[in-house]
Amino acid sequence: LQVLGFEVDTVNSVQFSNHTGYAHWKGQVLNSDELHELYEGLKLNKVNQYDYVLTGYTRDTSFLAMVVDIVQELKEQNSNLVYVCDPVMGDKWNGEGSMYVPKDLLPVYRDKVVPVADIITPNQFEAELLTGRKIYTEKDALEVMDMLHAMGPETVVITSSDLQAPLGNDYLIALGSHRKTKADGTRITQRIRVESPKVDAVFVGTGDLFAAMLLAWTHKHPNNLKVACEKTVSAMQHVLQRTIKSAKVQAGEGNKPNSAQLELRMVQSKKDIENPEIIVKATVL
Repeated sequence: LQVLGFEVDTVNSVQFSNHTGYAHWKGQVLNSDELHELYEGLKLNKVNQYDYVLTGYTRDTSFLAMVVDIVQELKEQNSNLVYVCDPVMGDKWNGEGSMYVPKDLLPVYRDKVVPVADIITPNQFEAELLTGRKIYTEKDALEVMDMLHAMGPETVVITSSDLQAPLGNDYLIALGSHRKTKADGTRITQRIRVESPKVDAVFVGTGDLFAAMLLAWTHKHPNNLKVACEKTVSAMQHVLQRTIKSAKVQAGEGNKPNSAQLELRMVQSKKDIENPEIIVKATVL
């Protein structure tokens, strides 16, 4: 976000030695009192003026509830504030979904967080959890996105899915839906599908990168979800290709890269993040 020209005030929801894709990690989880204290400090200095709020990984229900209170307060000050929520809860491995945060986060996301969010970026498993509905076809996915719109957000992007891609098995599908109400009260919905080449490795942090870049590109292209998603997914491809190439070199011929070698090559991809060459096109549905 900083590379793309945003001034960012960062609050670490967790302070870990490393991400949880490693065998071990140590550190602390920020609780709601600690978050409240940090926010109070910003407020006392009258610097709590924001255009965007972006949230991702957290493990604590009271923390999440406090985020909702803060977002509501910030929206009272600035009715144009956009809250981008990545509802990080779990994912699918080999077709089986599982949660990697405490299960009691789900009702808080569903009942409190999503209703105040403007943009949400769940993966397929998280979209299913939030709506209580399984996705087997693209039609199911579009209906699930409509259910998510009905909960509050104007923009819903299912960042990855295990749906069959028209381009074939080597591609991953992301789907986006942007609903806006025109001045005369009529609603129009733009829906898109993005197919990007699969990269054969498990990366950690791709969802965070996706949400941050989607925030930036929807800011720069507010009424064009197609272009915003093309830039986001193209930049992701550049980062992942650079990462896997470098990881394979480090691991050596025939060896599987480990977590440390698969750390996203963010700094090395600075130019691609700032100005991604469009290598992935979106289809308007």
